[in-house]
Amino acid sequence: MPEAVGDIFQRETKYYRDTLSGGTLNLKNRPELYKEYPDSNKTHLPPPKPRKSLSLDDSLRKRKSIRNFSQKPLGIEQLSYLLWASIGIQRKEDEFEFRTVPSAGALYPIETYLVINRADKLEKGVYHYAVKSHCLEELKLGDFGRAIALAALGQKMCLEAAVVFIWTAIFNRSKWKYRQRAYRYIYLDAGHIAQNVALASTSLGLGSCQIGALFDDEVNNIVGVDGIEESVIYMSVAGYPL
Repeated sequence: MPEAVGDIFQRETKYYRDTLSGGTLNLKNRPELYKEYPDSNKTHLPPPKPRKSLSLDDSLRKRKSIRNFSQKPLGIEQLSYLLWASIGIQRKEDEFEFRTVPSAGALYPIETYLVINRADKLEKGVYHYAVKSHCLEELKLGDFGRAIALAALGQKMCLEAAVVFIWTAIFNRSKWKYRQRAYRYIYLDAGHIAQNVALASTSLGLGSCQIGALFDDEVNNIVGVDGIEESVIYMSVAGYPL
């Protein structure tokens, strides 16, 4: 029986003490840390300071996957906090900007897109989260709830939730340093981000559910990425539970 591609990848990307190669990195070729859409309409988000939230301990104890949502729109303050909690800048020291999540080599290959179904002060549509300026960049307006639900193997919660988070990876940000092993780290990075969204949602009295079952190219088409240099790898929904 032929060896499966996943098994080959796991074996071929192992580190071994006697074969681990060294070398130096060409810093001139380091990919940009931030993706931006300079010609887009921008919505600057309020500072990420929730008016009321649960403690971390309470959030851990109450977190669960929510798949049924009310029609209540998400507040712009709540959305601001969720985005910041997911991958936002928490502090600056000298020329360095530190995020709310860890990333292998501090390379941060993950980009965040949103399908807005119902949110205060935002029209329905597809947006990109610009981390550095903490704002939403408008990519296209319209009702994409049904399209993203179909792309998530028909999971209706993508249509019913107020917001759908879509996480893509710009692979070369990590491959620049880690080569093929970078894919391991990229998936770990996405997991850190999704967990932050899950806990932050719970702390605000919201529900969330993480989604790995999706038709990659259909989601890529919705957010407008090529599926090669940048591709979807994970999603989540958030909103008020029924």
